[in-house]
Amino acid sequence: MKHGLKKTEVPQCLPGFESINRFWNKKRECFVAKILPGELYVSRLDEMIATTLGSCVSACIWDQRYSIGGMNHFMLPLTDIAAPEVSWGNIQSDATRYGNYAMEYMINEVLKNGGHQSNLQAKVFGGAKIFNRQNDVGAKNAEFVLEYLHCENIPVISQDLGDTYARRIMFDPKNGKAFMKKIRDIHNSNIVDREINYQHSIEKSSVEGDIELF
Repeated sequence: MKHGLKKTEVPQCLPGFESINRFWNKKRECFVAKILPGELYVSRLDEMIATTLGSCVSACIWDQRYSIGGMNHFMLPLTDIAAPEVSWGNIQSDATRYGNYAMEYMINEVLKNGGHQSNLQAKVFGGAKIFNRQNDVGAKNAEFVLEYLHCENIPVISQDLGDTYARRIMFDPKNGKAFMKKIRDIHNSNIVDREINYQHSIEKSSVEGDIELF
């Protein structure tokens, strides 16, 4: 096992991320933090961050010099509704459903915990067209994340956006390595149903309070 860790010894995460599901991955011999839609996770530990994306987008941002990074998972690009003050004691704020808040909060957490703005780099994934609708939310998410990073002067080192396949992502926040697996047969998975249910929950509620995850 890496660094002498035992799978029963869950390392202490950064403050505010205690609610994120973390488990031992035997194949990679490290802990993995699994994030769901509306969640994000920042770490400077020897662990990985994982998620599964359909039309959602994840931005992986890291500072390799100071070995810290994070990944988010947002469903919709932005909202103009004013979000309440976000309590990092409860990371699943409704605000982080939206790309503009998810990006801002994650970058702030990386900087607050030792990262430097001038060192930040990004890799972005997701934005697939998995809904048979005229409104292509995946394309809007992809367009948003690239524009946001451009405005923040954060270089995008690599990207895999759009198309019609879902993706499984694993990201190492210390060195920026990302691993992606394409999921071609998404119609036989629960990804489409999960994102439809989650989008409906967003449309029916405000940005206040906790979100229900699917």
